[in-house]
Amino acid sequence: MTSLFSRALRVSLLGCSALVPLAAHAEDAADPASVPAAIVEGQMPDASVAGTTLSEETIRKRGASASDTSTILADIAGVSVNAGGGFSGMPALRGLSEQRLRMLVDGQPIDQSCPNDMNSPLSYTNPQTVSSIAVTPGVAPVSLGGDNIGGVIAVDGPAPRFAKGDGTLVTGSASSYYRSNGNAFGGSVALTVASRNLSATYTGSYTQSGNYKAGGDLGTVHSTQFAKTDHALALALQTGAGLFEVKGGYQYSPYEGFANQWMDMIDNRSWFVNGRFRGAYDWGKVDLTASYRDTRHSMNFLADKLPGDMPMKTQVHTFNSAAKFEIPLSEHHSLRTGIEYQHQWLNDFWPPVADSTMMGPDTYVNINKAHRNRLGAYGEWQGDWTSTLSTTLGVRYERVAMNTGDVQPYGTSMMQAADIAAAAAFNAQGHRRVDGNWNASALVHWSPAPTLALELGYAHKTRSPNIYERYTWGTGSMSSRMIGWYGDGNGYVGNLDLKPERADTVSAALTYRPAEAVSLKFSPYYTHVNDYIDAAYVGVLSDPFVQLQFANIEAEFYGLDASLEARLQGTAGQGTTLTARLAYVHGQNLSDDLPLYHQMPLNAAVKLAHTEGALELSGEVEWVDRKDRVDTRRAEPVTAAYATVNLAAAYSLAGWRLGLEASNLFDKGYYLPLGGIALGDYDVSGVYRPVAGQGRSINVTLGTHF
Repeated sequence: MTSLFSRALRVSLLGCSALVPLAAHAEDAADPASVPAAIVEGQMPDASVAGTTLSEETIRKRGASASDTSTILADIAGVSVNAGGGFSGMPALRGLSEQRLRMLVDGQPIDQSCPNDMNSPLSYTNPQTVSSIAVTPGVAPVSLGGDNIGGVIAVDGPAPRFAKGDGTLVTGSASSYYRSNGNAFGGSVALTVASRNLSATYTGSYTQSGNYKAGGDLGTVHSTQFAKTDHALALALQTGAGLFEVKGGYQYSPYEGFANQWMDMIDNRSWFVNGRFRGAYDWGKVDLTASYRDTRHSMNFLADKLPGDMPMKTQVHTFNSAAKFEIPLSEHHSLRTGIEYQHQWLNDFWPPVADSTMMGPDTYVNINKAHRNRLGAYGEWQGDWTSTLSTTLGVRYERVAMNTGDVQPYGTSMMQAADIAAAAAFNAQGHRRVDGNWNASALVHWSPAPTLALELGYAHKTRSPNIYERYTWGTGSMSSRMIGWYGDGNGYVGNLDLKPERADTVSAALTYRPAEAVSLKFSPYYTHVNDYIDAAYVGVLSDPFVQLQFANIEAEFYGLDASLEARLQGTAGQGTTLTARLAYVHGQNLSDDLPLYHQMPLNAAVKLAHTEGALELSGEVEWVDRKDRVDTRRAEPVTAAYATVNLAAAYSLAGWRLGLEASNLFDKGYYLPLGGIALGDYDVSGVYRPVAGQGRSINVTLGTHF
């Protein structure tokens, strides 16, 4: 097992700063079967590794009864999840939230399309149709992407498969699940039909749930119901020049409740098309991509938050393109350099409500056709000095240009005075902002002995503010409460004067294998962030809720991730295996000497799994420490320590796999340390409390591969 950073380097698809004519080099192309990620039936694909990589088999087992891909990520040390909707959890790496990460789905970034980030990037994935997940926290090479300070999470669907000979390959999978808690159910299917050179893969899924019940006597957690369907079709063609791929898809969610937001999602429709070319030539490798996504998003109140009416709509168009090459300079050195372009267009408006003196008579224009254009170029050099020592050095520059039009409040009545003044002040200022952002990374990998591997790294990363951080403007009590992805019920106001976040990270990874069947990994890290985008106190809205404005501060993060894997008996894939993980992070607001918001407390998990023939058994204990380092300005709640027990069994027969599991076996009642405030419960009962975790659930899964 290679360690975190060297694995990231080997998977990076990198290259030259300009497109080159490919047809002229077609006669030099490698055999199409050797093109990366093209899987010939009967052969195993090359390991796709970037940081911690979860295989399709691991995802299938961990996500068999899951609706949210982020719950699988939480099994990795250093990854936590800020609670969202039932399929829209927001992962954080080492204390740095999703907005500070590069989130890729099928190689493409997905931009924020909601003032509450309800349709987060991973909401466009489904655990049953995902094939690989790669997580690179901390010192990620610049070749993996820019505009982030916390790392990279890449989630991919099935890679193209081709028939081994002249016949036709027909392969696929189907799965379904039922969870007793919330009466949740779902199903998925994947089908591939392929010849030697042409492949077509369809993936589809559906998931639905009612409100879930919390553990113990904490009752029902309101605004946790959801439904979603996804469809995608991928085509791939192998030629002498390389591998051509086109993938398109559509997602529709008619509703998704949000326990920790004032609003719910009542409609989300998104379609996309991705194109990609990959080729291997005598001069190197090429990877060209382009994609387009259109999203139409609506918010209002679901049944738990009625009565009330406040329609909010967001329209987003995104275009991405990249040209990446890897060029060998000598037998042991290679150059990676490329260019990327990303365009985001966003329109956010709130239609008037009939007969409302507060929400009318005009449309509230929250964001008026804003755009965010990012152009980046990078170069990276990898040198393998000896069989045990390698280095990677890279630098990246990005230009981020943003602008938006003038805005307007609902109307001109005295009840709208705060927003009237705020709109006038916003419109009187210039809105165009341009940032020039530098990034750099330096990594050293050393294996002094077969049992030991050490990596050291340093990175300087920069992230520009997103559209909502810079351009939301409403200062009224209601309008500001509609902004924010923190789940705290507070109101947030944008800031035109925000500076980009600049983070310096030092990290290490020590992997020790005292025996063939035992592996331990320790990863300490430290990150200092200049101009970290936090929030400054403005005033009280209604106790205990306050209004804040996005503001730059100085912050730091430090901590340790540790993991253990030991085969106690048997062979790989058969026998008894012990796995464990531990994570600690300390996030501090240095400007105000306060804990940073949404920092996961010390947590650990131990799992014992046994496989014997077709039978699989496992038991797991997850423990989370008391969270008492809280952001008092946001009234972030203290949560008690807790432990939950999960048991699972599965049996495979004739290509089918039947699973039975009990999550939170003893129905432990607890509150989520990153769950925010249960605003859905607050609307129903007036009780102010954190979001409670799910109680016991008996889950049944059934799946097949063919």
